[in-house]
Amino acid sequence: MSSGTLIIQDLGRRPYEPVWADMKAFTDARDAQTPDELWRVEHEPVLTQGLAGKPEHVLNPEALSQAHIPLVATDRGGQVTYHGPGQVVLYPLLDLERLGLGVRCLVDHLEQIVIDLLADFGVDSARRDGAPGVYIAGEKVASIGLKVRRGCTYHGLAVNVAMDLAPFSLINPCGMAGLAMTQISTHCTGLDFEGVCESLTTRLTQRLGYDQT
Repeated sequence: MSSGTLIIQDLGRRPYEPVWADMKAFTDARDAQTPDELWRVEHEPVLTQGLAGKPEHVLNPEALSQAHIPLVATDRGGQVTYHGPGQVVLYPLLDLERLGLGVRCLVDHLEQIVIDLLADFGVDSARRDGAPGVYIAGEKVASIGLKVRRGCTYHGLAVNVAMDLAPFSLINPCGMAGLAMTQISTHCTGLDFEGVCESLTTRLTQRLGYDQT
């Protein structure tokens, strides 16, 4: 049975805060008949702090200021993370009640599409209990943070493809001291950023049973 239409929105490279504001506005305005959407974006450099975020996980605020990387307190779950060019970010704006999904199930689906993508590149990856995301030999390659409002989701999945990982050293990523971050380009060659984005999109639409437009 089809989950209906999933509308794909390509936002290109955008600052974080306007996209976040648009996600909230879309979620607040939608009703039971509103089609679900998947927003694909590459963000300008930014640190985002989740609702559970603790200030001590930002290790070097002065260096952040010098690098002109803003720190934004958001309404998603989780701790602090970094977004920047070369990272695929997918924001699934979904009606979970209509899909009959729990948030944990959606997290599983988001993790699995990354695991399956990496397997196609010959790279072994795994989940970690109590720490949502995807890991390659203990190093984190994909992060997940969601918000559910009125049964609908926003925020989503960030996959490190080919980016500058240095800003992660200014924080405890996801609130985990000493957590090493990695990216797909470290483990395989011949990557195409748009191809990775398209593959993740196709895998998610198939797993959730959508008709993609």
